Amino acid sequence: MTKRPLGADKRREQNMPKQFEIKREVELPATPEEVWAAVATTAGNNAWLFNNEIAADGSGAAIWDPPNHFSVRMEQGEWFNALDFQIEAKDGSHTTLRYMHSGVFMDDWDNQYDGADQHTDFYLHSLGQYLGHFSGRQATYIGDSPAGLMGPASTATPDGFVRLQQALGLDSAAAVGDSIHLTPEGMEPIDGVVDYRTTNFIGVRSNDALYRFFGRNAFGAPVGMSIHDFSDNSDPEGTKQQWREWLESALSD
Repeated sequence: MTKRPLGADKRREQNMPKQFEIKREVELPATPEEVWAAVATTAGNNAWLFNNEIAADGSGAAIWDPPNHFSVRMEQGEWFNALDFQIEAKDGSHTTLRYMHSGVFMDDWDNQYDGADQHTDFYLHSLGQYLGHFSGRQATYIGDSPAGLMGPASTATPDGFVRLQQALGLDSAAAVGDSIHLTPEGMEPIDGVVDYRTTNFIGVRSNDALYRFFGRNAFGAPVGMSIHDFSDNSDPEGTKQQWREWLESALSD
């Protein structure tokens, strides 16, 4: 009788296709119509998520019921990925959003689920920041959708995100609500407020932008970042190139 190595069954299970569901319920400082515009339009997605092309007439959506229910689904063979947004008025100025992300991970299920679960909290927080501080303002998404701008491969290490914070000049003690002054070398300083901070994610809100920093090294990938720019003089291509060069020069070994 041939014995399999200890843990072989577990590894085989992790590398098999397996469904997942990630559910959240959040209260947002906006009307249902404002939430709908944020989650179910291309312009709205640019303000808190990344660039998604969404048809204005709802063609291609699995469910299109403005401003109450929006759902999209992509599938190929046994794989699928679906996002569902149920929107319900809470009072005159707040709305409840019930969100679900479901699908199939083809391999490395635990790691992919952990990453998607943590990203969900960060993205939905960014949605609240947009609606609470920049609602109605046009946003330019700065990033290579959907991953944002990626750091060098050498940042896919346990210290990758710490190195990114140090290069930004972010005080390790800075907490949510603290005013900060970031000093990325060779770039204009950034004055803002820490609006989100966990072990793997940091959000900084300035007067005209949301800066999002991703410690994806925790999930086996390089660190990354994106910007939601609400200024009137946005230069997306120039800004992308500037930050790409900074990530490479500041974080390469």
